[in-house]
Amino acid sequence: MRFKSVLRFCSPPARPSCQTSVSYELERSLQGALLDSDSQHHAVKHYSITHSQQGASTMVLALFVIAILVTAVVALLFGHKLGYQRGYYSMQNETQQAVINSKESLQELKDLRVSHKIAINEVATSKQELEISLASLKELRENQQAIMVENKQVAQLNELYAEIVSDKGGMPLQILGAKIEPLPENAFEYGFDVGMLASDGKAKRLNPTLTLLDDDDFVEVPLDPVSYTIEGITRIRGRFTMPAGFKPLQVKLNLKAAGQEVEQLYDWKLGAKVDNMPLSLLDLPEVDESPIEP
Repeated sequence: MRFKSVLRFCSPPARPSCQTSVSYELERSLQGALLDSDSQHHAVKHYSITHSQQGASTMVLALFVIAILVTAVVALLFGHKLGYQRGYYSMQNETQQAVINSKESLQELKDLRVSHKIAINEVATSKQELEISLASLKELRENQQAIMVENKQVAQLNELYAEIVSDKGGMPLQILGAKIEPLPENAFEYGFDVGMLASDGKAKRLNPTLTLLDDDDFVEVPLDPVSYTIEGITRIRGRFTMPAGFKPLQVKLNLKAAGQEVEQLYDWKLGAKVDNMPLSLLDLPEVDESPIEP
């Protein structure tokens, strides 16, 4: 219908222009159709590409989600395994420590039992020792009492003998026993038992002098005390240090009391070595006051 209207209103001289317009219109229509076809083709292609991209994005997202899920599952499994191992090892260590503590407790209990038995035995031994000590103390007291009685009896007898001797003119000054023994550190211990009883029965002052002699010289030993009281028997005891380089050959003891004088020489053999000598003077006991055997 469109084409008829165009042919009707066109004048004859202008026919070529109308044909050109028609051709132009047809060309444009064809181009529009072609453009529409191309647009549709591009649209379809774009839709296909978009659809493909959306499918790829969905696939990537799905793969990402699956990767996250797999990673989470692996992490959970690894964490569970790690926690289980740690818990297992921790429980095993605690069990071993508990076993060790139990063994130590059992050993301590055994030690306590042994200590208890030892303490019981020690208590029993202490009781026995106490009983023995009490019995010994009782016996010692009885012996001491007997010795005191005996000493009183001996003193009474000595007084009787002293009275008898005094009535008969007394006992002259005399040396009853003598000794000199070596000690550590070039020291020596001397001892002399001297007896005298005056006719009047009274005590007298005794002045002793001890001298060491060699071939050409002599050394007087300082005595402590320097004088004694004698009434019956007096024991002279003490210690001295030998001068360096001096080797005595004899020992001279001089005694003076109540107008009487006694002098006695001894060979230095009294200073012979003795067995079991202590290493120092500090290890020595007190001077022996026992009577000297002749």
